[in-house]
Amino acid sequence: MTRTMAKAGQTGGLEGIVGAAKTASGKGLPPVDRWNPPYCGEIDMRIAADGTWFYQKTPIGRPALVKLFASILKREGDHYFLVTPVEKCGIAVDDAPFMAVELKIERAGATRRLSFRTNVDDWVECGHAHPLRFEPEVGTGGLKPYLLVRRNLWAKVTRALFYDLVDLGEERPVAGVAMFGIACAGEFFPMTPVVREIVR
Repeated sequence: MTRTMAKAGQTGGLEGIVGAAKTASGKGLPPVDRWNPPYCGEIDMRIAADGTWFYQKTPIGRPALVKLFASILKREGDHYFLVTPVEKCGIAVDDAPFMAVELKIERAGATRRLSFRTNVDDWVECGHAHPLRFEPEVGTGGLKPYLLVRRNLWAKVTRALFYDLVDLGEERPVAGVAMFGIACAGEFFPMTPVVREIVR
């Protein structure tokens, strides 16, 4: 399939996206789900597996610019786009668009609350609206943890924080199966079935 490169792939076009995004941002996150601009093709922008944003194969070194692009990011199926009121441009995402890089643990009575800070400085409280999921890691037999940030956009939890989650894990029955997972905000997010060691 032929890939169409957007006009926004040129420097001037990218500046146009930045300008439109700044204008549309205002307070809070832009309502990208309500915008339906024409598709302008793909731009040479990629989010690497470690959360680094690249433009024309060069890392974007300005955190404020990365945050701006992250605020207008939209996912449709397996495809990612930067969306403004006037244009929609495809970008590449190697794994997840965000990284969860910091964990805050709080207790309110018997309830544990877990909040994660992403690499673009958003704090997300894990719970029903922002679940954790654990995917098999190909080639290692391990697990890759993810947190739902918003609008079907996920953050991959760093390896260091994954170890913290394992330390917080507990066993609970799920549909009659003993599962090891994370309990927080009244929810339970299973990681893996509990394997009993057979003593002979």
